[in-house]
Amino acid sequence: MPFKPRPDPRPDDTAWPEMVWPVRAGTRLDGATVSLTPADPAADATELFHALDTDAVWAHLPWRPQGVADFARRLRELSALPDWHVWIVRSRTEIGDRPAGAVLGLTSFLDARPRDATLEIGFTAYAPSVWGSAVNPEAKLLLLEHAFDVLGAGRVQLKTDVRNHRSQQAIARLGAVYEGTLRRQFRRSDGTVRDSVLFAVTAEDWPDVRARLAHRVRGPR
Repeated sequence: MPFKPRPDPRPDDTAWPEMVWPVRAGTRLDGATVSLTPADPAADATELFHALDTDAVWAHLPWRPQGVADFARRLRELSALPDWHVWIVRSRTEIGDRPAGAVLGLTSFLDARPRDATLEIGFTAYAPSVWGSAVNPEAKLLLLEHAFDVLGAGRVQLKTDVRNHRSQQAIARLGAVYEGTLRRQFRRSDGTVRDSVLFAVTAEDWPDVRARLAHRVRGPR
């Protein structure tokens, strides 16, 4: 059967301005539970490595650091990429076994394309003791607010390994829309090739997603 072309959802669309990029130096994103700060490889690698040095954390990521020096090297490489911005996630209150001020993990803006006003949120990893807590939804709310309200993004995408069911469910709970599965998209650390499940939030989705996330993180006002 012939493929049925998809209709244009915005036939009367107007020009969208270019996205602001890079993230302004020194930008800090603060919530009630977490704060996000730019990665400092020399200062952050030790605490990050020890917080995340668990098999379960790296099971669905394409690379696992082999030590503090390896983690610092990789953070330097990623932070130097023009389309990346790596964030360190810290607690503002005691969460699980992590005291206030502790490193909980990291997350990133990546594949930023200012002309297309789009970027991805990814390379996210948290200490297992904060899985299922307010950490991920609040971090995502802070990132999406900055992407849409400050940088002027029109689209923010998120993707995860097809085998990572927990991550797929977490992304869907954010309100991101499933867009499809990218088959044989890139190689895992064990040499197998993964399919990536793709989600996105667009500027049209953002008001509802913001309200949903804010209610979930902050409660009714």
